[in-house]
Formats: sequence, structure tokens, C-alpha cells
Amino acid sequence: MPTDWITTHELTRYYRRGHAEVRALDGVSVAVARGEFLAVVGASGSGKSTLLNLLGGLDTPTSGSIRVEGAELGGLNRSALSRYRATRVGMIFQSFNLIPHHTALGNVELAMYFDDTPVSERRRRAGDMLTRLGLADRLDHRPADLSGGEQQRVAIARALVKRPDLLLADEPTGNLDRDNAAAITELVAGLSRDGLTVVMATHDLEMARTHAQRFLRMEYGRVVAEGAGAGA
Repeated sequence: MPTDWITTHELTRYYRRGHAEVRALDGVSVAVARGEFLAVVGASGSGKSTLLNLLGGLDTPTSGSIRVEGAELGGLNRSALSRYRATRVGMIFQSFNLIPHHTALGNVELAMYFDDTPVSERRRRAGDMLTRLGLADRLDHRPADLSGGEQQRVAIARALVKRPDLLLADEPTGNLDRDNAAAITELVAGLSRDGLTVVMATHDLEMARTHAQRFLRMEYGRVVAEGAGAGA
């Protein structure tokens, strides 16, 4: 197994809800190797989405640490953290979050809008990525004209066109039928086999066992089990 690339130590994230304290994460220590496909499995409210948000720099922990290549994520200033999110992390979600009035090509181009990539280069890279994901004949289609599986492929292309080191996938198959869910999961597994580090949150333990290299099972903000997947 390659050297651990991302590590968390006793990571917590607590919220106040009225007079109650909600422990979304409660002392989570995990390690992710570069190029690994790790599935985080659990029911709604188990803490898996909170963990992904913290790894992606979208939220900050109440306590504990997150290290990426040995550097403390919490030690980054606002500008450096924004750059980390913009250049090193790609994210996909259950909701595709595509802009309705933009084409598939336009939605993917937007991922590079704020990083000074020239217009011609944005268009070339967006087209190449959509073609790689099997959407060469859908470049000019708007989201309403695409199937659910095609929309999720556009969302994946948007996340990957930045050439991130880490892909965080939060229930990416939750809005898809069984066939499209299997196709998207296999696509993500293939990206990991090509060297991309993937952390996927899912409620589907069988999917995790079948496709991921390793899985963690979470309950009430804690890791309660760990196992090797068939993708190992």
C-alpha cells in the first residue's frame, strides 16, 4: 500500500441545535493513500458527508487535525485554502448542480473560469474530458436534454477537468437508476485505477465491497468497522 497521503486524527465536528449538541463527527482517525479508492459507508446522519466536507476544505473541524502530505489543512490561510479547493480537490454530489441554461460543454468550462485558463484552452480541455467520459455527442446539449446518468457524467467531467489530486464523491449515484448507478460507480473505480485518489460516501455497502479498495462503516459520527473491498 502506498504511503498515507491524507490523515485525520481524532477529528470532530460538533453543531448546536437549540440547546442540544450534535456530534456529526466524534473522534475520527483515518488515513487515505494516494491513488486509493476509499468508500465511507453509512446511513443518513452517520457523519460521512461531514467527513468529506472537512477533507475538501468546505468546513472546519471543531477539534482534531487533517494533514495532506504532512501539511496541516487547518493551518492554511483563507487564500491558500481556497486554492486547495480550487486546484487539488474535485467534488461530485447526489444532486448534479448543473447550470440549466449552459450546455454540457459550458458547464465543464466553468470549472476553469477563475484560474486564468485561456478561453480556447478551457474549451479544448472541457471537450476532451466530456469525450473521455463518453459524451462526445452531447457537448451542445443542456442538462434538461440529458439523462440522469449523462448529467452525472457532466458533473464528473466538471470535477476532473481541473486535474485534481483528490475526488470526493458524496452519494453520486443516489439519484440514478440501478444501471446508471452501476455505470457511474465503475467509472469512478476506473479513475482510481488510473491513479486518482477517490473518497466516496455511500449508503450502499455492497457497492463499497465490490468496487472500492477499502471501506469504512460509520454510525453516529464514529468509524465502527473497516474492511477490504474487491477493488484492492
